[in-house]
Amino acid sequence: MLCLSSWAKAGRCGESKVEDPPWRAEDPPWWNLRLPFFRQQAITFAAFNGDPPRHENTHLIRLPFPEVSCPYLLNSFVMPLAYVLIAAAAFLLGSIPTGYLLVRIFRKQDIRSVGSGNIGATNVLRTGGKGLGAVTFLLDVLKGCVAVWLGMALAAALIPSLSPRNAEALAALFAVLGHMFTPWLRFRGGKGVATGFGVFLVAAPLAALAAIALFAVILALSRYVSLGSILATAAFPVFAFFLVHGNRPAFFLFVQAAIALLILVKHHQNIRRLLAGTESRFGAGKSA
Repeated sequence: MLCLSSWAKAGRCGESKVEDPPWRAEDPPWWNLRLPFFRQQAITFAAFNGDPPRHENTHLIRLPFPEVSCPYLLNSFVMPLAYVLIAAAAFLLGSIPTGYLLVRIFRKQDIRSVGSGNIGATNVLRTGGKGLGAVTFLLDVLKGCVAVWLGMALAAALIPSLSPRNAEALAALFAVLGHMFTPWLRFRGGKGVATGFGVFLVAAPLAALAAIALFAVILALSRYVSLGSILATAAFPVFAFFLVHGNRPAFFLFVQAAIALLILVKHHQNIRRLLAGTESRFGAGKSA
């Protein structure tokens, strides 16, 4: 039988001798790292014979081997694994090619062979399905929202010490990356506008609503979907700076700028056509 204790004294743990550490177990702040599933216990494994040591953090377990291990080693493995799980879940949700699937199911076409070849809502309209375009936009927004919600839930369960803002940012970044580089279509996905709107509708709702309002105004005035997307995306970090209140970690700010930059880079062909005056307006020809 083994004991879990902050540190097991050699004299109280029977035959398995454990030397005292060069620090005091109750003092160093880094020793107070908590595994999510042992939130109130600092964990140390030590074999003992006879009565277990009397300590408020002592718990008994049965293990097949009487070895001594250090808690921070286990913690250093579990926490990165939790980060990977959040990123992977968000990426897989974002990678669902909704536009491609809808057109394939209802129009029996490959959306990549229509218009600009993009799998986003604007290009879905080229199939003649306004309803499909609207549903594509809504589903792309929804998967961004769900990815961030799921990331927050996983972080709360697995990494309670992680800032909620950083959990949102991590999930948001990988959801957008999943949409842009979906593995189901050989890493050729969409441009991330709708999914980006979805992730920030949860992570920075006021800024996201301000950006979509700017998009609507520019679209109404110019009838250029791409121009509205580009300007709204460029303005989003500014809106977020003024409209997001409370805790704003550096990683959260970095992800806002990174996602905006990724979306702008994905629109490089649209920018060239806009500058050349050859970009098509909404409702005519090919476009974003």
